[in-house]
Amino acid sequence: MQDNLENIFKELENQFDIEEPTIGHFKRFEEKLHKGKKPNILFKLWPFIAVAASVVLFFGIWIGSSFSNSGMELAKVSSEMGETQNYFVATIEKELASVEKMRNPDTEKIINDGLMQLNKLEKQYQVLTLELKESTKDKRIIYAMISNFQQRIEILQNLLTQIEDVKQLKTQINEQFS
Repeated sequence: MQDNLENIFKELENQFDIEEPTIGHFKRFEEKLHKGKKPNILFKLWPFIAVAASVVLFFGIWIGSSFSNSGMELAKVSSEMGETQNYFVATIEKELASVEKMRNPDTEKIINDGLMQLNKLEKQYQVLTLELKESTKDKRIIYAMISNFQQRIEILQNLLTQIEDVKQLKTQINEQFS
C-alpha cells in the first residue's frame, strides 16, 4: 500500500503547482464565485436588523413592566388579609388535589364542569385584583375577593359530594347485577 503511494507521488513529481498566486488572486476568485448572483440585501443588513430587534425587544419589556396589567392581591392589603388569602389558597389546593385523585371515566364530565366553574371564578378574581389596585380602601372589593374564594371552596366541596354519589351509585349497580 505504501509502495503504491510512493509510486503515485513519483509519477506526479514536477507536476504540482507550487507557485504563489499573484496579487489579487483571492479577490478575482471571489468575484468569479459570486458572478451572476445578486447580492442578498438581507445578508448585508443583518447586523442592523439584529440590533434593531434587540432594541425593540428591550423597549417592549420595559414598557410591559412599567404598565403591567397585574392586579393587587389581598396579601398586599394587610398581614391579616395575607393570612386569609394563604388559608383560602391552601384549602382550594387541597380540595383540588382530592378531586383529581378521584378522576376516572365516570367522573370526568362532572370534574370538567366543576373546573370550568372554577375558571370563571378565577377570571372574576383577576378583575377584582385590578379593581383593588385602583382602590385599596374599598372594603366591598376585599369582601368580594373573600367571597370568591369561598365560592370556589363550595364548588369543590359540592364536586366531591357529587363524585361520592357517583361512586356509591356505581357500587349499588354493580351489587345488583352481581
